[in-house]
Amino acid sequence: MTGRVLEARSLTVEFTARSGVVARAVDGVDLRVEAGEIVALVGESGSGKTTLARTLMGLERPASGEVLLDGAPLDRSGRAMRRFRRRVQMVLQDPAGALNPRHTVYDSVAEGLRLHGAVAADPEGRTETQLVATALSQAGLRPPETLFLRYPHELSGGQRQRVLVAGALALGPELLIADEPVSSLDASIRGEILGLLLRLRDELGLGVLVVTHDLGLAWNIADRIAVMYLGRIVEAGPTEEVLLAPRHPYTRALLSVVPEIRAVEHVVLTGEIPDPTRVPAGCRFHPRCPALADGSADAAGVADHCRGTALPVLPAADEHTCACHLVAALVAGGDRT
Repeated sequence: MTGRVLEARSLTVEFTARSGVVARAVDGVDLRVEAGEIVALVGESGSGKTTLARTLMGLERPASGEVLLDGAPLDRSGRAMRRFRRRVQMVLQDPAGALNPRHTVYDSVAEGLRLHGAVAADPEGRTETQLVATALSQAGLRPPETLFLRYPHELSGGQRQRVLVAGALALGPELLIADEPVSSLDASIRGEILGLLLRLRDELGLGVLVVTHDLGLAWNIADRIAVMYLGRIVEAGPTEEVLLAPRHPYTRALLSVVPEIRAVEHVVLTGEIPDPTRVPAGCRFHPRCPALADGSADAAGVADHCRGTALPVLPAADEHTCACHLVAALVAGGDRT
């Protein structure tokens, strides 16, 4: 494995409420994002996706495990974090809230350059204006000079999202973390932003972790997918394998309502993700699992394991992996469907 790899290894993140109760938002996660690929982290709201993304950015401190860049553990000292954030940038999901309404487009994009002293360190000797113009152009805002003095309220939703992307690109990162990058956009604009991320991967060699609840988005953009549920990754692998041949009952349920993909029959997923302060024993999905509800787990002789035996953390591997007692039993019995 070469450089420019962002990894989570056995990562656990906890939050303590005023009552003293501990919520484990991320509970033992292995994940890898390499330059030149797009990885989609998918799951319902409350699954821990955003907390994992923020921890990978160094914005949350893990209770255990570690974040690594190019195999080196994340150094949280001030100077080291500035170097890290020049290489790894985050694009937030709400451009209306993320952009200061009093800042022009120019100042919004230049802010990171100024904070990091990037102009003085630029190897090509470019000026701040040149770096801002280049970033806006890379984000698809051309000619960039026409936008310099405009304010967020003068832009469309798609243009505001591109300004956020430009602010991240201005520092010349190798990896981007995009948290729900199109959730606030009209359907007509979503495709443009997804196309932009694909172009950045292809032309600049960027690695991108896209955090989303939308498996249809993942189908259109991702090279690999990791499905997250209640703090754990429960299925992961190449996009076509995961979405055309899903193994975990949770992935199947999420896929069944995606109109672009007809890989599985419609599944009604009942209930809500449990409170992370009360993670169920055994497989954490078992209270909502259709395979338990329809008797499939009983027929395979694994129902008791589903309710009481914990599953191992999935490795950050390239192959298609799944954490499910029923799937393990079917594979052991020779049924790989």
